[in-house]
Amino acid sequence: MIRTGIVVTGLMVALTSCAPVRVEPIPGSITYGGHQPRTKLTKAPVGSTFTNQVTDEMGCPAIETYRVETDRSLTLLRRSRLSSSGSIGFAC
Repeated sequence: MIRTGIVVTGLMVALTSCAPVRVEPIPGSITYGGHQPRTKLTKAPVGSTFTNQVTDEMGCPAIETYRVETDRSLTLLRRSRLSSSGSIGFAC
């Protein structure tokens, strides 16, 4: 019984210590340099998401996903590298 309590407590501590990884804007990102295009988001529903295609740090095409916040600012949620064409040499 005591061992179960210790295991459960350990799991709770481990799960609460996990912090989400923040995606930082890169050149080409909508929010790069702290910019927030509020004037174009007046009709966007709060909580809605949209994507933007950029070239990442390695020169590979990537898709960024943004969320519209209640104050009409944007939060960069994720960046996913697009798959490469499978050519010989450096592949994205």
